[in-house]
Amino acid sequence: MFHPRLLILFCLLAGRALGQPQPLKLWYQQPAAKWTDALPLGNGHLGAMVFGGVAQDRIQFNEATLWTGRPRAYARPGAAQYLPQIRQLLAAGKQAEAEALAEQHFMGLKDHEEGYDAAKAVWLQRVRAVGVTEANAAGHAWKPLAIPTLNGWESAGLDGLDGAVWFKTTFDLPAAWAGKDLTLSLGRIRDADFTYVNGQQIGADEGISKKRRYRVPAAALRAGRNEVTIQVINYYDKGGLIGVKEQQPVFVAYPEGADPATGVALSPGWQYWVQDTNPPLSPSYQASYQPFGDLWLDVAGTGPVTDYRRELDISQAVARTSYTQAGVKYLREYFSSNPAQALVCHLTADVKGKISFNARLQSPHPQPKIYRVDDHTLALAVQVRDGVLRGVSYLRVTTKGGRLTMTDRQIQLVGADEATLCLAAATNFKSYLDVAGQPEKLAQQALNQSQGKTYEALKAAHQRDYQALFSSLAVDLGHGANEQLPTDQRILKFSPTADPALLALYLQYGRYLLISSSRKGGLPANLQGIWNESLTPSWGSKYTTNINLQMNYWPAEVLNLGACTAPLVQFIDEAAQAGQATAQTNYDAPGWVLHHNTDIWRGTAPINASNHGIWVTGAAWLCQPIWEHYQFTQDKAFLRQQYPVLKSAAAFYASFLTKDPRAGYLISTPSNSPEHGGLVAGPTMDHQIIRDLFKTTTAAAQALGLDADLQQELTAKASQLAPNQIGQHGQLQEWLEDKDDPADMHRHVSHLWGVFPGTDITWADPKLMQAARTSLTQRGDGGTGWSLAWKVNLWARFRDGDHALRILQNLLAPAENGTGPEQGGVYKNLFDAHPPFQIDGNFGGAAGMAEMLLQSQNDALELLPALPAAWAAGEVRGLRARGGFTVGLKWAQGKLVGAEVRSEAGQACVIRYGGQEVQLKTKAGKVYKLSGELKLVKGQ
Repeated sequence: MFHPRLLILFCLLAGRALGQPQPLKLWYQQPAAKWTDALPLGNGHLGAMVFGGVAQDRIQFNEATLWTGRPRAYARPGAAQYLPQIRQLLAAGKQAEAEALAEQHFMGLKDHEEGYDAAKAVWLQRVRAVGVTEANAAGHAWKPLAIPTLNGWESAGLDGLDGAVWFKTTFDLPAAWAGKDLTLSLGRIRDADFTYVNGQQIGADEGISKKRRYRVPAAALRAGRNEVTIQVINYYDKGGLIGVKEQQPVFVAYPEGADPATGVALSPGWQYWVQDTNPPLSPSYQASYQPFGDLWLDVAGTGPVTDYRRELDISQAVARTSYTQAGVKYLREYFSSNPAQALVCHLTADVKGKISFNARLQSPHPQPKIYRVDDHTLALAVQVRDGVLRGVSYLRVTTKGGRLTMTDRQIQLVGADEATLCLAAATNFKSYLDVAGQPEKLAQQALNQSQGKTYEALKAAHQRDYQALFSSLAVDLGHGANEQLPTDQRILKFSPTADPALLALYLQYGRYLLISSSRKGGLPANLQGIWNESLTPSWGSKYTTNINLQMNYWPAEVLNLGACTAPLVQFIDEAAQAGQATAQTNYDAPGWVLHHNTDIWRGTAPINASNHGIWVTGAAWLCQPIWEHYQFTQDKAFLRQQYPVLKSAAAFYASFLTKDPRAGYLISTPSNSPEHGGLVAGPTMDHQIIRDLFKTTTAAAQALGLDADLQQELTAKASQLAPNQIGQHGQLQEWLEDKDDPADMHRHVSHLWGVFPGTDITWADPKLMQAARTSLTQRGDGGTGWSLAWKVNLWARFRDGDHALRILQNLLAPAENGTGPEQGGVYKNLFDAHPPFQIDGNFGGAAGMAEMLLQSQNDALELLPALPAAWAAGEVRGLRARGGFTVGLKWAQGKLVGAEVRSEAGQACVIRYGGQEVQLKTKAGKVYKLSGELKLVKGQ
């Protein structure tokens, strides 16, 4: 329920004497030009992106359970019989042979893999029967397209297109090159290409990683203008001419052996013709999260627009678009309501009778059905192309005044005083094993929850529900002049000293995004939270479990949003059920296992490729948030409920580990240091995670008074695991072998898991901490968005606040600089850029800021352990700590001024700051106030 005490705390902090803080808003002076400019809304079930156009407003929306795929078996029968041979090959140093064997026999089952090769061959023969002459013949509808499309032709408006597409352009041959062979540089192409110059095939290849450079014989060339024609074959996912990410000449022709920079550019006037859009469904290891549709508002109005403002108020979870046109002030408000289970949009004007618009529903899915339900309701029905799920959305309009007209395609409103649109959506998904839901009934039930309620009542209920979570924490890091600027300009001009309030906004924005994408009864936040506009999202917008899913929930406990972990816990329970089959099929082991990705159907088998897909510790890592929730809440009923998941995971690893014949330690094999170094025996990260699982499972059993024999077994096995090792460069070794390259700046820093989020390496062993710090220094301060976020947390654990802040500055760098490809940082709407968009960096960055202010992983509350010099004065209220404590801190001139600790569970509390330590015997519900010297304030 809503706690008035928390709201009072929040309001008091908002008026601190440090400055006059701006409201917690993202705001802009222009509509969104693209999806990563738009503003996100969500209720854990229904997500939306608001563009805020004046004459035409787009609200793209998602329903969390609309995915491709279907319930099915994921593990490959008979895989376990190859496990001993794979291990033997790795032990013999034959990595390539081990990977080849595993690729053939150990990877998971793909959907549609049976019979695909034959169907593909038939389809390819048919589309290849159309030659270049026929493709260029009159009668085909060639259309212009800007090339390259770095994120596939889907990003250029061809969403959902798989098949055969022809492209053509020209280049002019310099007279001096007559008689010379040329090189035609086309960069990368997805997936296959057949390339022609003047009707003669000069090359063909397949594979996203291959940069096409084809020899063009002099005999194929003409004086003056030459024609380049390419048939691109795209079997699945993204397609097209995607160029290169590097700064190098591409789409150029130049004499063989010459510098590409001296080449002539191909004409930018590319055209395309879609030949075929029906290749056989490509085999896929796992499913992809899908968009649902778009609500379009075509708004009446003429004349110039002034006073335009688009904003997202994250303290209320309400977006707004306001402007003045022809002397009339218009306002639109939007929110995604958890109580109403609907997306709500309200339109008003300061002059009666001025609200007029047409409302339309569209969808990128093939053959969507749009129809009239009743005199106020329009429906959109969709079916995913590759899978069993279908969805239904209902849009209802209520008005004050005006004339409402319904057709089978749109809602038309003329001359109203105000209007409220409520949109609900549902699918036939019931669980990862059951798709017998009734979306029409569910959507109607959701819409009925708002039936007969005023807009004011809907908004008030939404804000009460949201603020019960959001208002539990407040933070002030200082203020600057740039705080007055629009958000996109603040990003461009950001520095921690000029605009510390942007970091406070970023932290709170991370909390906003978690509340919006992860609510009880729903699914956990995926790679993009709950927001996705593409039928082929990057990495399927699924659940990557070798860092990304876990990072999504790093801020949950410490930033006082423990309730938002409920979907994750349910997900873990289901993965534990599904993972038992994979443990048995792949490893002939008890318990459960999860590899580096999963989806809505809870696939747990290894996917993608054996050199990185066989990573075995996903289950062990996902046990950590269970233990963390208990640590932060001291809820033994929760721990008792979840203990079987920990115990089952521990049973798998106890069976899976083998003794390394060289050193005699227990090791994890086969596995991988995530996405780095290929298939190996004994990656350091695995041993850290498994050791942590054994320790926490033992601690959980002790807390519950269970399984004394198991406690002894796991304690013994934890001590037998290969230890962390310091290598020849002073680094923490990533593998059993001392082979780390100090010049390697790989985005993953997996062997530092033991520093954060784990506790396998602490200041109790300064040498290991220094080795880990050396490794992090060698990896550099750059990286993808989520990699930067991880580094913030690591530098905080190293107690180096200034370095952590330096990484935060990189994390908030503009992803789009206008001079080249996107880079790690943030988009204009503060979404994290991998690139492309991934939400984990938002969550990881917010968690890292909390780690800079408070740590509690070492059985004590460490106050301001990594405070940077730029945060000279500030205040935070509502941080949570292990042991069941809520903490408030205030500091000035870089020193602690005072602290408040509320004991929620009555546990003993050790507090440390500046070399001082105090021990408290607390009582549940009591608040303890301390001075900057950790002295109890009198009167308690």
